[in-house]
Amino acid sequence: MEQSGPSTRTFSAKTASFQDAVRTLNTLQTNAGYLEQVKRQRGDPQTQLDTMKLYLARSGLQVEDLDQLNIIHVTGTKGKGSTCAFTERILRSYGLKTGFFSSPHLVQVRERIRIDGRPVSPELFTKHFWHLYHRLEETKDSSSCVSMPAYFRFLTLMAFHIFLQEKVDLAVVEVGIGGAYDCTNIIRKPVVCGISSLGIDHTSLLGDTVEAIAWQKGGIFKRGVPAFTVLQPDGPLAVLRDRAQQISCPLYLCPPLEALEEGGPPLTLGLEGEHQRSNAALALQLARCWLQQKGHQGLGELKMSRPSVLRQMPLAPVFQPTSHMRHGLRDTEWLGRTQTLQRGPLTWYLDGA
Repeated sequence: MEQSGPSTRTFSAKTASFQDAVRTLNTLQTNAGYLEQVKRQRGDPQTQLDTMKLYLARSGLQVEDLDQLNIIHVTGTKGKGSTCAFTERILRSYGLKTGFFSSPHLVQVRERIRIDGRPVSPELFTKHFWHLYHRLEETKDSSSCVSMPAYFRFLTLMAFHIFLQEKVDLAVVEVGIGGAYDCTNIIRKPVVCGISSLGIDHTSLLGDTVEAIAWQKGGIFKRGVPAFTVLQPDGPLAVLRDRAQQISCPLYLCPPLEALEEGGPPLTLGLEGEHQRSNAALALQLARCWLQQKGHQGLGELKMSRPSVLRQMPLAPVFQPTSHMRHGLRDTEWLGRTQTLQRGPLTWYLDGA
């Protein structure tokens, strides 16, 4: 259907404000509407990915272009955002220029697309929004009544464009919903993938058992691309293992953070809560693997000389975290998650899922 709101004829990219861009973006669909759309289309979920690839091509990019972004692709039910935040901050501590795409946002939509840990500026957001919006308007098929992707798809496309133009060294990309048929899964060759703790979520889309959900999340695995997961219940862990074996994806189980702390000082995490230790353990493996794949030296001394296997899955290496890794974990911020704010005599405790 035609979207209401400001038309592309009303604004030019030079004169339109950031507020104009956000107002127009909001016409592309509410999150609830997006979920309903996905539910309607799930009979042929591959169509969703094909449609996303078409939108990407209409925007002026090919799937192969995304290979340049050196992507870390992360999914999960609980902790995937925190894992991404840890991973991004660790790699930034190495002096790398990072891109980070996440959802949802707390206050401003710009929070979803970050460069070096900071939300993109209103000016950069506005520039890329209207460039992409006009490009999609100009390339729409006259036989189709839908010229624009839905809200999350649009922002995903926009993130890819911004990261490429800003020439980031890597992009940490958080899956929106599920994995296999999420629009971020047009990524063809990530450097490494991660799956955080699994549980029951979006059952109308992903299935009503943890095993069914694990199958969906494992859809981000790619042939030959290393993947890491944290300890899961036996059922979903077996699903992930089988899914990885079917496509020859090397999947590793992360040792607990305690194993990486042995022989050195305890690791300090910038995010509060015992549950963050699992996310930090996964982030360390993702960051170390990325650095290893890209030929970086000094990745921390390995503590184990031969591979170990747990629950029929190889264990990821146990290593001594480097000072960069330690500083990255300590300096990680992820607002709205076990956050405290001091306002005069009051202390506010904020925590949202």
